[in-house]
Amino acid sequence: MKTAILSVGTEILFGQITNTNTVFLSQQLNLLGFDVMYHYTVGDNSARLAELIEMAFRDCDLIITTGGLGPTEDDLTKETACAALHDELVVHEPSMQALLERAKAYGKPMTENNYKQAMMPSRAEVFSNAVGSAPGMALSEGEKMIICMPGPPREMAWMWEHRVRPYLEKLQTGVIYYKTLRLFGIGESSLETELLDLIDAQTDPTIATYAKEGECSVRVASKRTTKEEAVAAVEAMTEKISQRVGAYIYSYDDEELAEVVSKKLLARNISVSACESCTGGLFSGALTDLPGISKVFDRGLVTYTYGAKMEELGVKEETLTAYTAESSQVAKEMAEGLAKKTGSRLCISVTGIAGPGGGTPEKPVGLIYIGCVFDGHTQVREVRMRNVSRKWNRHYAVLCMFDIIHQIIG
Repeated sequence: MKTAILSVGTEILFGQITNTNTVFLSQQLNLLGFDVMYHYTVGDNSARLAELIEMAFRDCDLIITTGGLGPTEDDLTKETACAALHDELVVHEPSMQALLERAKAYGKPMTENNYKQAMMPSRAEVFSNAVGSAPGMALSEGEKMIICMPGPPREMAWMWEHRVRPYLEKLQTGVIYYKTLRLFGIGESSLETELLDLIDAQTDPTIATYAKEGECSVRVASKRTTKEEAVAAVEAMTEKISQRVGAYIYSYDDEELAEVVSKKLLARNISVSACESCTGGLFSGALTDLPGISKVFDRGLVTYTYGAKMEELGVKEETLTAYTAESSQVAKEMAEGLAKKTGSRLCISVTGIAGPGGGTPEKPVGLIYIGCVFDGHTQVREVRMRNVSRKWNRHYAVLCMFDIIHQIIG
């Protein structure tokens, strides 16, 4: 069923709130096999809302709205939807009773405008709201349907889970199953080149590549009559993709690289410590975002100056003088000094030039060195990033640190 999601609220257009409802509903509807064709946002204006409904129905059979179901004069979604599908509003007694009971529970009299929320189209399937005051509804005319839900994300999510999803499951004509592969170390253009013949020949499953802040992902999706058929189709295509670019795939379950690495460290009980210069503690911060990591993460040091590198890690002054801090020699001594200091089985270091200044033709902005000691063996990797920005360079350096650990520990 072709579907449009219509978000109502001037506050969204003003940028006062982030519209998380559309992301949530798109994900959920696709899982049910509904084809989301459009996202619309409109302010609290009945005329413009009516125009959007008319336009969306030219190509879609289902419109799902969020917002505009409150008691105030600018809450007009229900009324506009009712007019669009040629119905009339009547008192819905169960909703009226729910509003009266809610007001009594809060110990406050119900104001006149609250009664508006109990008015529903006469043909509507009404969805009660256990976590808010505004009920939702589904209204049909012929092959067209509008489903209206509250705007607050907590209320919308509850109504979806307990009311709307069960209602829509009865209308399913197929099931969509998808898997998202995460890759690091290959650019989007190179990735697409490797998979181009599969992409060009795709029907079902479909293949889509995406770039995201220094890494890539591949989404493989299938819409079939049953979930079992869809899963089988996705797994078969995933195997073909893995044969082409498996060396770059770090997750088949849409996990972050830091999460994948932390799970491996925990599963193998590998103690880890880090010393950072140009990243300023971002690696340690990313690692400690993950629950349970205290079982293996010993410490993280930010050794930003020459003095800190010498005092905390035992980096030799002559090494710093001869090669500068942004060198493979210093990265090596940082990691080995940290290993002596902590006794951690895996110790990782990073030093480099994050920018925007400080670069030279020999050592440009974006040059970093990562040192890693694991079970007494040391290796150093040089990475040359394109000079996007200081923030991006530091972020990509952290990804490279996690990638090295992922490869070393296997």
